[in-house]
Amino acid sequence: MSDSESGHSATGTGPAAPQQGDSFNGKAAARKLSTGPGVYLYRDEAGTVLYVGKAANLRKRVASYFDARPKGSRIMRMVSRIAHIDTALTRTESEALLLENEWIKAHRPRYNVLLRDDKSYPWIVMTTDHTYPRIAFHRGRRQKDRTYLGPYPSASSVRESINLIQKTFRVRNCEDTVYAHRTRPCLQYQIKRCSAPCVDLVSAVDYQAQVDDALLFLRGQSQQVIGRLIERMERASADLQFEQAAMYRDQINTLKKMQSQQFVSHGTGDIDVLAMVREQDQTCVQVMTFRGGRNLGQRSYFPAHTAGVEDEQVMAAFLGQFYRERTPPPDLLLSHRLSQQDLYAEAFSERAGRKVRLQAAPRGERRQWLELTRRNAQDALRLNLASDARISAQFEALRELLDLEEAPSTLECFDISHTAGNQTVGSCVVFDQQGAVKSLYRRFNLRNITPGDDYAAMRQVLERRYRRVQEEQGELPGLLIVDGGKGQVTQAREILAELGLSEVPLMGVAKGPSRRAGHEEWILEQPARSFIPGPESPASHLIQQIRDEAHRFAITGHRGQRAKAATQSPLEGIAGVGAGRRKALLSHFGGIRGVRQAGVEELASVPGVSKQLAQRIFDALH
Repeated sequence: MSDSESGHSATGTGPAAPQQGDSFNGKAAARKLSTGPGVYLYRDEAGTVLYVGKAANLRKRVASYFDARPKGSRIMRMVSRIAHIDTALTRTESEALLLENEWIKAHRPRYNVLLRDDKSYPWIVMTTDHTYPRIAFHRGRRQKDRTYLGPYPSASSVRESINLIQKTFRVRNCEDTVYAHRTRPCLQYQIKRCSAPCVDLVSAVDYQAQVDDALLFLRGQSQQVIGRLIERMERASADLQFEQAAMYRDQINTLKKMQSQQFVSHGTGDIDVLAMVREQDQTCVQVMTFRGGRNLGQRSYFPAHTAGVEDEQVMAAFLGQFYRERTPPPDLLLSHRLSQQDLYAEAFSERAGRKVRLQAAPRGERRQWLELTRRNAQDALRLNLASDARISAQFEALRELLDLEEAPSTLECFDISHTAGNQTVGSCVVFDQQGAVKSLYRRFNLRNITPGDDYAAMRQVLERRYRRVQEEQGELPGLLIVDGGKGQVTQAREILAELGLSEVPLMGVAKGPSRRAGHEEWILEQPARSFIPGPESPASHLIQQIRDEAHRFAITGHRGQRAKAATQSPLEGIAGVGAGRRKALLSHFGGIRGVRQAGVEELASVPGVSKQLAQRIFDALH
């Protein structure tokens, strides 16, 4: 990301390129840098980003890496690989902090502490670009003109909040396509979870008031919502609208009851509690989230590249990356004090548009929350360490069983899913020695193959996967696994040979005669042999897990394609048949069955359908 893209006024520079044929001179490069605040980026000879950092004084900070003072082995390894330095000046050090985390997110440098998170965070979305907004669960890219609340620590906390909003404020959650075609209220209205704007049982003004109340509540301003509801209740009672007043009364009682059960007893009730624990070169940061006085739950994070890095630096790196996509709440409770705590408070306050306070030694009730979060972090780290030890043992057992010189760093497994050859989907899942790497999973919607031809499907998936790996100079797997027998293995070997990747180890996993888990036949080509490791082997457990994950990932994609096809009209995709003609045809013949049974002359009798188009429709449907 360039400095102009990040919104900063100063421009980036790259003054430290080494002279051709000479080794890189870090001291000379540092002397050319500005003494102002900014961000620096180290690259190796291949241009790969090694490290991103920020500084109040770029020249002084960069020079410190190349002076004679002793440094840790990790820093020395990084410095020995530096061949180029890029910098970007910023107006303030707090801006440098924000830009640093943008660059870390973009480049994922090897020597930075990295927040590893394979999934996008869950949000609540209110479709405020619609006359009657709906509330829904959202994950992924956010659109303009819609209102997003979050992100939340888990999907369950999002669904719980949506459920509460529906019960209290009766905001609809149906899809717009369903909403547009309702002719009578649905079950949600009958159980008092929706006010049925689809059939005009609530005015636009009253519905918008419900949406505004829901948004205020989700932002933690429940007391303001109660005040509004009391005013409406009194007004409705004065106008003798007692049924309406009773509804407001019930909403007020619900909110007050919830307030009395709040875990947060003072303050705004918007707090994040972050506790970090470390053991055996692994780190866990547990985050407990309170919004509007409600405990939304907690989540464990395991930052990468933390070995040899001080606790305070790990916590600082985590905070910067964690709040890159989030708006920090007014209060952050931390298990470790930061040396630049005021700087982080300033940067977060600038991002949030209000004061954000970082507190590392809370007292009273807040201290109990921090201690509870720390204990949960310890439990999560122990479970993770036990899981890592188990996976490492499985990889080592696999190495011994396959007689490899070293355990494979990564495994990639492929599977094919279809129904009678239709909507064929291929999957690729990736495991390393920490478990599933979901950010590297890939699905392939397959086209132009004979329905049911699994060999052709496997060939297409492997060719598309590894041709792209070659084009992007990506990393090849330590072991490639295909779900299938000798036929699939042969197809895989042929396509690898065509791509010049014959050195990639290959194995097929075929279901055994009894089709019982743990009794699969492993088929190897180099050297050619097959055997059944048995259900007691740790390596067998590992292969079962990755094969089952590949199957799950493939069948999930296939079901999505099948559901899409089931809701798609056969008339879609016929040239000349747009939404208007499609509607006219379906109305004239009473549905798609009637259209199928109609002849060319009958089709041509529909207004707007010529004889040539009628022939095209007939041919497409038959």
